Amino acid sequence: MLTALIALFNRDEEGQGLAEYALILALIAIVAIVALLFLGTAISTILSTIGAQI
Repeated sequence: MLTALIALFNRDEEGQGLAEYALILALIAIVAIVALLFLGTAISTILSTIGAQI
């Protein structure tokens, strides 16, 4: 019984790694969206100024 339980946990390691990568990717996406929301107008202004000077 104990060996079957240990084998069950050993099988789930690949799924756990995939879930961790998905969580990291989701966190990076959330940070990028928040950064764009706060800095979007500033970046747009800077790019407009550069475009007008060219």
